[in-house]
Amino acid sequence: MALTPLSARASDLAQPTGEVLLSVTGDIANTNADGAAMFDRAMLEALPSVTIQTQTIWTEGLQTFTGVQLVDLAAFVGTDAESLRATAVNDYAVSIPSEDWVDGGPILAYLNNGAPMSLRDKGPLWVIYPYDSKPAYQSEVAYSRSIWQLDRIEME
Repeated sequence: MALTPLSARASDLAQPTGEVLLSVTGDIANTNADGAAMFDRAMLEALPSVTIQTQTIWTEGLQTFTGVQLVDLAAFVGTDAESLRATAVNDYAVSIPSEDWVDGGPILAYLNNGAPMSLRDKGPLWVIYPYDSKPAYQSEVAYSRSIWQLDRIEME
């Protein structure tokens, strides 16, 4: 029931007015392009956001990340997919199963320590797990799913 407001709003998915940072395709109900949901920064920032503090194996010290939970993004685009294929600008891709898309789970981060991330700094989008929150997130599996420079998702 908590996902209903997101799904209802998604039916009126606006057109991006800025640079498109993310395209979501595949098994989705809500689109704003030919079979795709395209998001610019403002559209991503308009979705419910969470901020997590965690350490990563790629950065030094405690980091603060802000973004949209994968579970909320999935609800917004209207999917019942069993996994998503996340692909970076260099075509590196990972599969993230729907079991990971939970409240308190991974986010699609667009801010690191309050600032947008450049391509050089693993941005503009980076899948971040709250690594410090549970041992399962401190594993090679979670680390391998933490794709940076993300620019497209296919719901499978």
